[in-house]
Amino acid sequence: FALLGLSTVRADNRLADINVKAVTDYYSAEFEAEEILAKLRGGEIPEGVTLTENNVYTYSVKVSETQMLCVEVAFEEKEWNILRWQTVSTTEWSESDGLAVWKG
Repeated sequence: FALLGLSTVRADNRLADINVKAVTDYYSAEFEAEEILAKLRGGEIPEGVTLTENNVYTYSVKVSETQMLCVEVAFEEKEWNILRWQTVSTTEWSESDGLAVWKG
């Protein structure tokens, strides 16, 4: 039982470390996105920001190897409106062939 307890604690510790890194990475990306938004509000267009039709500015910030924080903000009537603030997967989805089930 002692070895089972030890392995459970180690697994929980690894999972906690992964969770801490994920949260830290997300908030770092969010901070960077907020800095870009502050520059936009100040009249500066930072590198990587694109202006689309109807005064919509779009940009993205890397969260991790598999995620990006995508942002769209609009400038309308002297106000900034956040249209999108979303974490998006950057990995390519591939359809699974299904599970190999034993058919007897």
